[in-house]
Amino acid sequence: MNLMLDRELEFEFDEEILEQGELISDKLNMLRLEQYPPNATKGLRQFSSVEVAEYLGVTQNHIKKLHLEGKGPTPSTTISGRRTYTAEQMLELRQYLDKHGRADFKRYVPHRRGTEALQIISVVNFKGGSGKTTTAAHLAQHLALTGHRVLAIDLDPQASLSALHGIQPELDKNPSLYEALRYDEERKSIKDVIRRTNFPGLDIVPANLELQEYEYETPLAASNKNNPEGRMFFTRMTTALKEVDDRYDVVVVDCPPQLGYLTLTALTASTSVLITVHPQMLDIMSMSQFLLMLGGILQSIKGAGAAVKLKWFRYLVTRYEPTDGPQLQMVGFLQALFNKRVLKNQVVKSTAISDAGITKQTLYEVEKSQFTRSTYERAMESLNAVNSEITSLVHKAWGRK
Repeated sequence: MNLMLDRELEFEFDEEILEQGELISDKLNMLRLEQYPPNATKGLRQFSSVEVAEYLGVTQNHIKKLHLEGKGPTPSTTISGRRTYTAEQMLELRQYLDKHGRADFKRYVPHRRGTEALQIISVVNFKGGSGKTTTAAHLAQHLALTGHRVLAIDLDPQASLSALHGIQPELDKNPSLYEALRYDEERKSIKDVIRRTNFPGLDIVPANLELQEYEYETPLAASNKNNPEGRMFFTRMTTALKEVDDRYDVVVVDCPPQLGYLTLTALTASTSVLITVHPQMLDIMSMSQFLLMLGGILQSIKGAGAAVKLKWFRYLVTRYEPTDGPQLQMVGFLQALFNKRVLKNQVVKSTAISDAGITKQTLYEVEKSQFTRSTYERAMESLNAVNSEITSLVHKAWGRK
């Protein structure tokens, strides 16, 4: 009996996990080929006139009037008279309104103006499962749908944000931000690693496992007295982003769920930080440890010039169940402790969001008809409220009312 147990334990762990990793990758690729044929790009649904009016900040009647007068792009119209617009047409309509609107009225194209600086939002949490990637994806897409020029950066070697945008790193062989951060002569411009997404106005820098090399190379470079770049590692993302500063309004960074050099490099480049929190005791305890570690590390490298200068930072409650008593208590606890540092709105836990993720989609991509109406609308209302609140913080950082 003992001999059998010994034999059971004598397996090659490294070989088995490699086999299992390849098996999962192959199966995922099969699913992807079913959803997206070879060489196909990820599409995007059309948006109803109600959605378009909401994203543009006008009434539905105003959209209807423009259509009837033959102004702006021509939407698709069903037999019942329902009008839908593509995301490209929504941008075209936004530009039309901006050009033909009153000069003393609101601006429909929210691009940076004058001295307004590029806003870099890092989404962080030390613990996995807090909704960090889901938050980053929906925020980046909402900003794009509301007319901003957005760059999403996937800094997590697990590449979940990339997968949500139709990129499977082990198969697509896309370079990551590592290429723009590396310390050798093979370093590339960030322009060479940016890819377009299915959302007009939203580009992405995908992730892959090679990002982990930065975690190994940075301490080696920092210990090399002949290489001052290593000791100033925290400036590398800032330097990389300067090359595309004029192309974007907002950068959304999905940080890895660990406090390593990638996260520190992102934080020191950031103008704002969003910390996702699942309102349960263990998660808040984990966040407490994360904050203590982060504060200690930032203080230790502050003398080298790694000061984090933020326009704002907020805690975002995610996967929230408002009917759950203990969660309600935890939200009250956070609001009492941090007051204005906690976003007023929360991302509710919803089967609509999780079900969309199964097909590598966000709620902004899936068809409403796939869900129970009340479930979809509740989740969408929650996401739009959170993302609108964050958008207002971005505009406030620019000095806008």
